[in-house]
This record gives sequence, C-alpha cells and structure tokens, in this order.
Amino acid sequence: MDEISLGVPEPLLDRLPEDDATAATDMQEAVGGWEQQLNRVIEESEDEREAAGRILEAIERFEDRYQTYDELVPELRAWGQSPIYAIAWRTLYADVVAQLYEHDDLGEHLERERNARLVEDGIRLQDL
Repeated sequence: MDEISLGVPEPLLDRLPEDDATAATDMQEAVGGWEQQLNRVIEESEDEREAAGRILEAIERFEDRYQTYDELVPELRAWGQSPIYAIAWRTLYADVVAQLYEHDDLGEHLERERNARLVEDGIRLQDL
C-alpha cells in the first residue's frame, strides 16, 4: 500500500478569522500528525487488510469527532457564540476522511473492510 499524503484544504484555511493564525497552524500540525500515524500503521501492518482495518478505526474516530463538532455548532449559536472553529474542525474531519477514501487503492480496501465488519456484526446480532 502506498504512503498516505494528507493536507488541509486552502478554502478551509481561507474561511478562518484572519486575526487568529493559531487555528490554521493547529490544523496543519494535526493533519501532519495524523498523516505520520497512518503511514506508520501501513509500515507496521503485516498486510493490506490489517492496514485497512487499522485505518478504518482511525476513520471511525474522525467520524465520531465530526459528529461531536456537528452537534456543538447549534449549541454555540444558541449561546450567542461564533461556531466558526467548530465548523472548521468539523469540515476538516470530513475532508480528511474523504482524502483517505480517494487515496489510490486504499478506498477499495476500506470499503471491503467496512463491509466485512457489517457482515460480521450482522451475524453476531442474529445469534443473540
């Protein structure tokens, strides 16, 4: 499996407040760290299926974080706070997941692993 390359989309960075450069830096550092961790997973995995399974676990964490930020947006608005940072991080998590699915043949492996887990979970649920 090829090495993963992730980035923060420029339009996302452009939407951040200009007077706060730390948010953009934080996002770039976070994405760089995720990229390193995922590439380490690929290196340490015995085969592509194991790598896809471990990357899928990371994707599920990204999706959970996306959901957390998504739920935070209306709450911030209700309290009269700007949700710009919650929206930015929510968008970043969604974009990183999309980048992973678009990466060479990784998307196929991820879909196969996700489907295998669905079948496995379905079989376990039926046995109850």
